[in-house]
Amino acid sequence: MRSSPSLRRAADDRINWILSLPFLVFHAVPFLAIVTGVTLKAVVIFGALYAIRMFAVTAGYHRYFAHRSYRTSRLVQFGLAILGATTAQKGPLWWAAHHRAHHRYSDTEQDIHSPQKGFWWSHVGWILCDRYKKADLDLVQDLAAFPELRLVERFNGFGPWILGGLALWVGGWSGLVFGFFGSTVLLWHVTFSINSLSHTFGTRRYATTDTSRNNPLLAVLTFGEGWHNNHHHYPASARQGFFWWELDPSWYALRGLAALGVVRELRRPNAAVLGRNRLHDGAFDLGMFRAAWRRAGVAVTNSRTSLGTPVAAAANLVGARQAAVEAAFRAKRLALEEAVTASLQAAEDLTRATKLAARSARG
Repeated sequence: MRSSPSLRRAADDRINWILSLPFLVFHAVPFLAIVTGVTLKAVVIFGALYAIRMFAVTAGYHRYFAHRSYRTSRLVQFGLAILGATTAQKGPLWWAAHHRAHHRYSDTEQDIHSPQKGFWWSHVGWILCDRYKKADLDLVQDLAAFPELRLVERFNGFGPWILGGLALWVGGWSGLVFGFFGSTVLLWHVTFSINSLSHTFGTRRYATTDTSRNNPLLAVLTFGEGWHNNHHHYPASARQGFFWWELDPSWYALRGLAALGVVRELRRPNAAVLGRNRLHDGAFDLGMFRAAWRRAGVAVTNSRTSLGTPVAAAANLVGARQAAVEAAFRAKRLALEEAVTASLQAAEDLTRATKLAARSARG
């Protein structure tokens, strides 16, 4: 029997099946490989497009645009935006805005893709909903300040088709059908799995306010994004595999680019961050407690009809208490986020001022 979602979706959180038809048809195209065959060149195109674009999502859209976990030049930033747009996951502003909202409200009713609203909703349903077609640009004012990023955002739909045309030119119909369409569908669902599977299956090292898990298999497929509990513990880090045995190919690539001077100031967790809120040290796991509390509330609520008035009264009491706890938690969390953001901005301002003073002194 399928369990009921423990978080309610908004009334207008409905899939628009008509507008979603192109997305659904896209999934059928790779099956035309039965007709075109799969050439060696198409296999190479498939692998290359998957690897390059997975890096664009993980190191570009996620670790750079959403979290600003490292710095780079404006030209490289523009290149990351263009490369990310070829993944057919919309533009950098849309992607970053929704992801920042996810972190702000992770596994609460304001979280747009919590698995507690339904596994398939978190995986792909929310993407097919009209409500989330546009981004809240107030969440990405730092990115929207760049006209070239707004340009990529506006014309993001051209990138995938240009890439598809190149795949056709290089690899023929097999290169297009299997190399481009096949790799894009796989890229989509591996990326989506971080929203669904990484909040459902895996282990937890750190006590966080959500249900994020570390999943080694997803870490391999997503070039390091599977260390999701690590990430929710310290989202500002460019390194998500915190320890040497945690495979993180995107981090290795960023280290290589840093050695070449392409990127700089890669953030990583220090010893204090690595050591705090560890579950084996006795930290209280608020995220899992809240999830269990909600499931209990749903179970009691669902039993009202069958067991009558006493249970209904208990369910109302549980629901009221749960709402009060959630409201208090949200208020404290928002206050903490604002304080942390202000501290980080002050630290960055101080760093820039120190560097400017040092250059002036040398001059």
